[in-house]
Amino acid sequence: MRTVLLCLVLACMTSVWALAGDKDKDSTRTVTGCLQKTEQAKEFLLLGNDGSSWEVRSDTVSLADHVGHTVSATGVVSHSTAHNMKEDTKDMAHDAGMKKNSSEHGHMRITDVQMVSSSCSQ
Repeated sequence: MRTVLLCLVLACMTSVWALAGDKDKDSTRTVTGCLQKTEQAKEFLLLGNDGSSWEVRSDTVSLADHVGHTVSATGVVSHSTAHNMKEDTKDMAHDAGMKKNSSEHGHMRITDVQMVSSSCSQ
């Protein structure tokens, strides 16, 4: 019985340590890429130069003014803990030889946008 209890405590501590140890990914990202309009009202698509894609919206900055521009956008990742776990899993699968696309995709609420170029190179 003590062995089972000890194993349970160790498993719980390991889980907490693993979740707390993921400090390399933040809930805030800055992505540079091409901003496009989607069919959804107030929602845009940011295609990052790094191959990532983000469904973005903002309550504080006007994204519509930058459609078709290359921008550098900073924002908060929606559901960042789950998002980071998903991306870590994709990275591990890719490292293990799976052919699945490992580029990042997520949702972000933009807090700042800076125009890099008045057109997109993509």
